[in-house]
Amino acid sequence: MNTFNDFQITARLTADAKITKFQNTSVARFGVAVTRTENVNGEEKKVVGFMNLEAWRKNEKVSDFDSLKKGQYLFIHGVFKPVEYEKDGVKHHVIILTASSWEAPFD
Repeated sequence: MNTFNDFQITARLTADAKITKFQNTSVARFGVAVTRTENVNGEEKKVVGFMNLEAWRKNEKVSDFDSLKKGQYLFIHGVFKPVEYEKDGVKHHVIILTASSWEAPFD
């Protein structure tokens, strides 16, 4: 059985990406807002959801992060990254949405 571990979303950035540089790589962390329309008592209502993502690049490709600015509308493709960590003796499991590529669909 094949399993798939990827996502595609079209969303608007809620703030400029926060970029952290390490010795060889850099990470950009950013939030996005996604919307959908739902019917409530015969009336259409916009529902907004917020998600946090991250993206990694080698330092020589850090200019890829230049488009990650507040308000930018992007088509984002990525993978789900399971992470396990321990805090105060309790194990936690989270899923991090890791963007591998993005583009502005209306450029």
